Amino acid sequence: MARKNDINYFNAFIELAEYSCQAANLLNEIMNNFKADELQDRMKEMHAIEHTGDEARHMMIKKLAKEFITPIEREDIMALADSIDEVTDTIEDVLLCLYMYNVSYVREQALKMTEIVVKCCNTLKKVLNEFHNYRKSQTLHGLIVEINHLEEEADKLFTEAIRQVFVSCKDVIEIIAWEKIYNYLEKCCDTCENVSNLIESVTLKNS
Repeated sequence: MARKNDINYFNAFIELAEYSCQAANLLNEIMNNFKADELQDRMKEMHAIEHTGDEARHMMIKKLAKEFITPIEREDIMALADSIDEVTDTIEDVLLCLYMYNVSYVREQALKMTEIVVKCCNTLKKVLNEFHNYRKSQTLHGLIVEINHLEEEADKLFTEAIRQVFVSCKDVIEIIAWEKIYNYLEKCCDTCENVSNLIESVTLKNS
């Protein structure tokens, strides 16, 4: 029988991914209804999500330190918790860049990339919902492949977005700002793919 204080690590991973989804949805809302003068308040909303995710991760690691038996290796639990947390952190970094570089409008490619970030996070949550059943799941592999395809789509958008910035912008500061923002948007998708790659590695190791 499970003890009262036992933790279900697979559910804990889903919880961490939920914070990533919340952060992605908030970023998408901010980008599509962009108001520069509201960024400071929206940053507080974003940081509240990121901070709550951090607390959930710390709680998981605290429990892990006391566990005698774990469903997968401790190192893999740590790596997954850290990599999911990085997704949320990177989404927050996009918003910080918008504020730090005093961005006054959002470019069309940034909206498209943000949509992909949302899709990546939602698909990652689906992956983690299937993760507990990795030995029998009929959909886990396909969902991991879907994240890979989304990351490739983000890479293509990133290339075209950077090119357009250099073609259309004459202001060096604006170029620097958007290059940084696009880099973080692309990194959001990379971090989602990193989580899915870790999950794939864990499933192979334990199958």
